[in-house]
Amino acid sequence: MVSAAEERNDLTTTIHLTNLRSVESPLAKLLEQAGSELKEVLAGLSDEAAMLVSLVGPSKGARYLLDSEVVRIGRSTDSEIFLDDVTVSRKHAQIIKRNKKFQLEDSGSLNGTYLNGTITTSAELKDGDEVQIGKFRMHFFSGKAGK
Repeated sequence: MVSAAEERNDLTTTIHLTNLRSVESPLAKLLEQAGSELKEVLAGLSDEAAMLVSLVGPSKGARYLLDSEVVRIGRSTDSEIFLDDVTVSRKHAQIIKRNKKFQLEDSGSLNGTYLNGTITTSAELKDGDEVQIGKFRMHFFSGKAGK
């Protein structure tokens, strides 16, 4: 039997390891992981363009050019980035280019849009950011990242 004094000194706690997955990696490490071919592709991008790249998961190796004012992402075949899975809403999210910056915006999706592991409705994208839509995980790289 534990005395009241011993119970107060108990420092036991529960840690949920599922929340400790690292999604933020230094840009140089991500570029190294991606390989020389992607570095060459990124170096060829204009300073006003960007790219989403799948480095892991079901669409590993896929590259999506972001070179227009609005890029729609979803399960609809009308989307510029078509992600074919039931975890993705038909009109899931969009990336809007404003003043040479790229803004990720959720379009009222059912499962949400995640940026670096945190659910978001709207956020500015920075080089190396991880965008997760359904089971698809992609990293954002601007044209400046490869230079």
